[in-house]
Amino acid sequence: MKIKCLIIDDEPLAINVIKNYLEQIDDFEIINTFNNAIDGLNFLKSNAIDVVFLDINMPVLDGINFIKSLENPPLIIITSAYDEYALETYELDVLDYLVKPIEMPRFMKTLNKISKRLESTNKIPTSTTKDTPFIFIKIDKKKMKKIFLNEILIIESLKDYLKIKTFSGSYIVHYTLKDFTNLLPPADFIRIHRSYTVAIDKIDALEGNSVEIEGLRYVIGRSYLDEVKQKILDASV
Repeated sequence: MKIKCLIIDDEPLAINVIKNYLEQIDDFEIINTFNNAIDGLNFLKSNAIDVVFLDINMPVLDGINFIKSLENPPLIIITSAYDEYALETYELDVLDYLVKPIEMPRFMKTLNKISKRLESTNKIPTSTTKDTPFIFIKIDKKKMKKIFLNEILIIESLKDYLKIKTFSGSYIVHYTLKDFTNLLPPADFIRIHRSYTVAIDKIDALEGNSVEIEGLRYVIGRSYLDEVKQKILDASV
C-alpha cells in the first residue's frame, strides 16, 4: 500500500521539487497538489491522505492556521524558506520541518521518518515493511532503491561517493560516509575507519586491528579501535 501525499505550496517551483523527489520513490504516491491552503483544506474533507507537505507563508490561510483548523490531521511536513516557525509548528505536532532549498539526502531522512511513524500507528499493514527497517537510496538520476537495513554488510567511502554492499548486491550512491552513517541506527552500525562503516551483527570475527565480514578483512582505524572493540563486546552480551 502506497503512502498518499498532498503538497500545498504557493510556489510552483517548490511543488515541482517535492514532486520530483516523491516520483522517484515507489512507496509514495502524490494524490494532489494545491497552491493555496483553502483548496487543500476542502480536499482533505473528502479525501484520505497520509501526509501533507505544507508551506507556511501563503495568502489567505497560512500553514500554521491550516494545521490548527484540522480536526484529525494527517502527518504534517513543513516545507518553508524560513526556520523561525520551527518551534511553533513542533508544538502543533508536525513530524518534520524542512528548510528550502531542500536537498535530497535531507528529504530522504524525512521519508524514513514518515514510514516509521505510519508503521508504528499500523497505517501500513505490510508485515515486511513493519518488521524490517529500511532506507531509500538514490542509485541513479531517476531511481530510488529501498534497502533493508538487515541486508547491509558494509559501507565503503569512495571520496564523494559510497559503495553500499548488501547480501544481494552493491550500490554506488552520492553521499559522504559521515552523512550516510548518521542516517543509520547507531545500535546496529558503527564506523570503524575513515573509509568504512559496518553492520555490527555482520562481523564474523575480530582480530587485532581488523574485523572479518563475509570472508573479507577490514582494518579498524587507530582512533576507532577502542570504541569498536567495546561495542562488539557489548553486542555479544
